[in-house]
Amino acid sequence: MRVVGIETSCDETGVAIYDSARGLLAHALHSQIALHAEYGGVVPELASRDHVRKVLPLLRQVMAQSGTRPDDVGGVAYTAGPGLVGALLVGVAVGRSLAWAWGVPAVAIHHMEGHLLAPMLEDNPPEFPFVALLVSGGHTQLVRVDGVGRYAILGESLDDAAGEAFDKTAKLLGLGYPGGPALAHLAQRGDSKRFHFPRPMTNRPGLDFSFSGLKTFAVNSLQTQGDDDQTRADIARAFQDAVVDTLAIKCRRALQQTGLVRLVVSGGVSANTALREHLGRIADEEGAQIFYPRLEFCTDNGAMIAYAGCRRIQAGQTEPLAFSATPRWPLDVLTPP
Repeated sequence: MRVVGIETSCDETGVAIYDSARGLLAHALHSQIALHAEYGGVVPELASRDHVRKVLPLLRQVMAQSGTRPDDVGGVAYTAGPGLVGALLVGVAVGRSLAWAWGVPAVAIHHMEGHLLAPMLEDNPPEFPFVALLVSGGHTQLVRVDGVGRYAILGESLDDAAGEAFDKTAKLLGLGYPGGPALAHLAQRGDSKRFHFPRPMTNRPGLDFSFSGLKTFAVNSLQTQGDDDQTRADIARAFQDAVVDTLAIKCRRALQQTGLVRLVVSGGVSANTALREHLGRIADEEGAQIFYPRLEFCTDNGAMIAYAGCRRIQAGQTEPLAFSATPRWPLDVLTPP
């Protein structure tokens, strides 16, 4: 079965074609970074309009690259949530319309399920069950995964997601958009011993996260120590170390509490080099395997939606002609296909 996947949940337009027998055939991604950079963050209306401009050209591109004709398509998958409602509706409307026009099944995919299953696109995919750390601009969650659609939330952020905290702190430090990669780059020349930020909620039981206080700590450090280039680099380093340590501590705790020996790390922040190095040490110490999607699939993309959609369509899941977007959609309410 050949499935078209469409992702338009935020500021990246992704389209891909996945074949159940041959794997990923083609994928294309358009980033809106340049569009939103002058505003210092995503402007929802501009994001929606840009998705409208880009989604069909990208679809034509991947169909040409993969040699796919409409008659070859066996289903269409689209991100229906969570995300920006206007942006989501672009992909939902286009995806459901294509499925109707081509006479094939359509399926609505949860954005975070796509991230969670992204490592399945690799040559050495993880086996179920495993613990997943989903860490992105909008979500930070630890999930027990026993199969597709069989998810139990072990812990999540009570306020800002890790990626959101990165972006907000980067803005406080006067860095450009997107802030997360800029802060990580600045942290490379920071002195790790000058500042020590707290590791929130690690001194108590449980697997929940809280990152909003780290922004306040960064502001106070900047105000009391002076606003010069080295101080900003040192604060960036201390902030990143605090986030990375916190995520690693909770991942170790999740592995120990579940007794599982496989850890999947996905989402935009999973591309952070410091996080990968620290989690690699944790995995070695716990005798666990760690799995990541390739770097190009850490951020939002159509390939992960096409794969998840293929799994669900093969199992018989389809959507009615009526469609809707779900900007708030808990992961643990999903059911097995």
